[in-house]
Formats: sequence, C-alpha cells, structure tokens
Amino acid sequence: MLGMARSGVAAAAVLERRGVEVVRVDRKLGPDGDPVLLDGAGLLVKSPGVPGQHPLVIEARRRGIPVWSELELGFRLLAPRPFVAVTGTNGKTTTTELLGAIFRAAVLPVEVAGNVGRALTSVDPEETAPATWVVCETSSFQLEDVEAFRPRVAVLLNLEPDHLDRHGTFDAYRAAKLRIFAAQGPADVAVVPRGFGAVPGEGRRCEFAATDPLPAEPLIPGAHNRENAAAATAAARAAGIPDSAIAEALLAFPGVQHRLEPVRELAGVRYVNDSKATNTAAARRALAAFAAPLLVILGGSLKGESFDELAGDARDRARAIYLIGEATEELAAALDRAGAAFERAGTLAVAVAHAAAAARPGDVVLLSPACASFDQFDNFEQRGEEYRRLVSNLDG
Repeated sequence: MLGMARSGVAAAAVLERRGVEVVRVDRKLGPDGDPVLLDGAGLLVKSPGVPGQHPLVIEARRRGIPVWSELELGFRLLAPRPFVAVTGTNGKTTTTELLGAIFRAAVLPVEVAGNVGRALTSVDPEETAPATWVVCETSSFQLEDVEAFRPRVAVLLNLEPDHLDRHGTFDAYRAAKLRIFAAQGPADVAVVPRGFGAVPGEGRRCEFAATDPLPAEPLIPGAHNRENAAAATAAARAAGIPDSAIAEALLAFPGVQHRLEPVRELAGVRYVNDSKATNTAAARRALAAFAAPLLVILGGSLKGESFDELAGDARDRARAIYLIGEATEELAAALDRAGAAFERAGTLAVAVAHAAAAARPGDVVLLSPACASFDQFDNFEQRGEEYRRLVSNLDG
C-alpha cells in the first residue's frame, strides 16, 4: 500500500481483514522509493495523493505488477453492488451528498463514500447488503488508475483547468476525468453537460443543464447549485428513483460544509466560508452567487492556474480584496493587470480582521480562496474551520 493517508489506511485494513499480507509504504514511515519494497508483491495499491511518477509506481509497471487506485480496489471488493459515481472540476461533493439524500428519501439502502471524505474501502462488504447503492465521489487522482471500475450511472458535472501541477496539461487532466466512463456498457448511463463532446465507453448518454425543469427548486442557492441539482436529478432518474423522492431531497438538502457555508451574521455583515473553492472556476462561481457587496479573501498554495479571469471578476464584483499565502504575488500581478485594488494580508487571521473592520451592514465577507491550502493548512477543511473560528471570535 503506497501512501498511508485516510484512503491508504482504509485499504490496508480491508485487505488485512481478508488475510492479505500488506506492506505499508509512506514517506512518514521511512524511505518510500526503494525497489526492494516490491519484491514478492502481486499488487500495488496507491493513495490518490501519490503521483504516477513515483519511483515505486514506475518500477511496479516495469515489473508488470498491477497498479490500482484505492477506488479500483474498493469497487472490486463491493461488486456487484450498483455504483453511482460523480466527477467534475467543481460541485462533486455537493452533488454526491445530494444524491445520497435522494436515495435516502426514496428509502433505498445507500452508502456515500469516495473523495467525499469517507474512503471507499471503509465501506465493509461484509456489512453492506447486496442491494445497497454506492454513491461515490471520484477525483482525477483516483480515476488515473482504474481498470474495471464501472458505475451503473456515471456523472461528469463540468470540466475546467485544475490540478495542472499534478497532471501537467489540461488534456491529461481531462483524460483522467473521462476514465469514469471508460468501462461502461450499454446497460449503463453516462450523465454529461448538455453539448459536451464524446466520452469513452458504451454507456447510454443522458444530458443535463442548469436550466432544466426540476421536480422542485433546490434549497441551496446559486446557479451552479441548480446545475448540480439538475445533474443529480438526471442521475437519480437513471437509477430509477421517482420524482417525488427527488423533490423531497431538493427541498431539504442544506448543502455541504466549506462550500458557500453561512458562518455568522454580525452587525449586519454576513460571513461565508467557501474554503472548498480550491480553483479559480469555483471561486468565480462563488463571486457570482451574491448580489450583495463582497469583501473577498483569495489565496493559498499554487496549482498552476492563470488568475486573469478571476481577477476580472473580482474587480467587478468585490468591494475589497485580501490576499493570503503563497499565491499572493501571482494574484497581485493578475489583479494589477485587471486594474483591481487589493491588500496583501498575508495570513487568514489578518485578512478576516481587516475585512471585518472595513465591512458595512449588508456586505458579505467571503472566503473563496481559488487555491489549494497546503501552504498554511493541512487541507481545505482545516482552512475553513480556522475561518469559522476567527469569525466566531469577532467582537460584535
């Protein structure tokens, strides 16, 4: 098992419960590139955070040892249970959790797992009824190394540049995402945005758009969330769920943490946590979701994206812009080109304090970083929790 983060720990545990000898490899445990670690190995399972250029991955392929993602392993262990899989640049978690809510509204057995927070291999086949649906969020990192992975319903929400620091090119990122469809057969359904180009596999094509009629209008606001709801509706219908259950879930689903999450209203100012906006497309959608004047906090670790389009949107929609983290100078250069004023705040604590001091009743202070979090935080969840803490400590 290469990589011992959340999914690696779960994968190792499920294999050992089945009597499989597991060698755990992780840079935190010691040297992780020694080829001798592969001696006697029949399979290399890698965590999504491990790139394909890792020396052990390259050596395993050279030796003819199969390389699976944790997603592939989880799918094989849970087969033949039906899967609904969701991918896309933005909206994956919201759509996956909404689909889980729809299945529960339909009183169907369901497990929600994958990139959403719970590792797929933590769903124990021994404790999961054969008729259980598995709703699975899938990332490009997980989809890089799938072979048999075949969702009954596969959903692509959107496709915009992201993770170019890992994939190198948009074409490589796109190819990884589209592997969600590759093993589908004629009895399966491929759900794609209306007008999207051809996808691999033999799944029956089903298209959606934000303007589609829905069984009910979703509780969660924003045009992007209506688009997520349209995708979830198409996927749920493909799985045979009636519109009555879809409507019930749309009317009740409150959204997910760290995605346009209301944190507090203080002195007429709303504070919103969108820490999950780890790319420019997500941050641009967040900026478009509010009619109120915005004070926006941008920045974090770099992922190889251009900030020029985001800078134009921020200039037009934000009353004040605060920059934090590693991306500060690249964001500053893009904002300069766009003619937008900004402040180099440096840290999230300084940005929140300065935004709170400048905010007026009716304003929204929005954390929507457009960047990953790994310069100052362990993950976007920790960044969002810190934003919540800082906002909760503001003096009214």
